[in-house]
Amino acid sequence: MSSASTATKAAWQQTLEDCLPLYGHRNWIVIADSAYPAQARAGIDTIVSNAGQVEVVEKVLAGLASSKHVKPIIYTDQELAFVAESDAPGITDYRQRLAELLGNREVSVLPHEQIISKLDEAAQTFQVLIIKTNMVIPYTSVFLQLDCAYWNGDAEARLRKAIS
Repeated sequence: MSSASTATKAAWQQTLEDCLPLYGHRNWIVIADSAYPAQARAGIDTIVSNAGQVEVVEKVLAGLASSKHVKPIIYTDQELAFVAESDAPGITDYRQRLAELLGNREVSVLPHEQIISKLDEAAQTFQVLIIKTNMVIPYTSVFLQLDCAYWNGDAEARLRKAIS
């Protein structure tokens, strides 16, 4: 996979299918708007889907839901709630569609730069896949930090206590 390759709809889905078995906790998948930059850091791969933002989020979440080994920790930009319809036509519809798609999943909302910092830090050691969509509205990217699906913090705490 190249650092910034253009992919057809089928190719981005194949890339996602290829990455999911390889990825584990601490890897990231980002579904980004079309202005999201191609990052220069090694470990961050960017592909262009030529697909809609909601469609890509839906397919990525479905792929993760069928995975037995990872689950997403979802982040969205704090700025998303403040973008005005007059400045970005379609933002109201997108926010509604995204909320419906995410349903009752827990979502962490942070300033965009804080999420980017987390992503950059993770990319120092772990692979990140950025899937660019054809979305032309700012602050609409959805950031998925992968976590272990079959182990949780309580189990880890019990393990650490048993070790000590």
